[in-house]
Amino acid sequence: MIRIDIDGPTAWLRLDRPQARNALTMDAFEEMAQQLDALGHSEARLLIVTGEGSHFCAGADLAEFAELQASEAARRRFRIAIRAALDGFAKLPIPVLAHVEGACFGAGVALAMACDTRFAAPDARFAITPAKIGIGYPQEDVHRLVSLVGPGQAARLLYTGMAIDAEEALRIGLIEVVGESTELLATMDALLACDPGSIAMLKRGVGLAAAGVRSDDGQDRAFEDLLHSPAAVELLSRARAGRRLPPSDS
Repeated sequence: MIRIDIDGPTAWLRLDRPQARNALTMDAFEEMAQQLDALGHSEARLLIVTGEGSHFCAGADLAEFAELQASEAARRRFRIAIRAALDGFAKLPIPVLAHVEGACFGAGVALAMACDTRFAAPDARFAITPAKIGIGYPQEDVHRLVSLVGPGQAARLLYTGMAIDAEEALRIGLIEVVGESTELLATMDALLACDPGSIAMLKRGVGLAAAGVRSDDGQDRAFEDLLHSPAAVELLSRARAGRRLPPSDS
């Protein structure tokens, strides 16, 4: 159910199981991890994560829960598969944008939170529902949720399982943009107009900052190296000559 299409510099990861509102199976999580690893060796400069049909992702596939209840090995495989897939987005050196339409529940919210930034259509709805069916939420995903919305809002979402609309998700910080696809396209154009080396360095920096790291030797070296990179030499040469910079630059 995981399909990656590459169109020039842009890759699309599509959850392709619309008949089940793109509910994720263990196999799907494992396939996602493998495809993300392969994508890291491609020429893609941007990844968009979306769902086929009218929904993003209804969460984990409940049809597999009988197996999870019966088998310790299956439970461990499930946990590891989720972690490998979602951590795979952070390992990519390119930006990852989630484009959410319709339902985004449970593991679907975890998937969206693992992306670098989140765009939602006006019809999007979000809910984190493990407490409604007597299960938990992986701690890594709880951490991402608290980092985005704070402990109070995280507690409200986790303890009640209540659904919120896109505007509420925007207000509390679960997503960054609500709008039509034109908003996403404009951001894609802006990202692709920027230097890939700069974005890779900045993505690593955001990840370090989110982990509480204030200073890092590797980032210091990357900062110095980029100052004399071929891209910087060319762009700064244009600036000195008074020529027009790419649209996203100031």
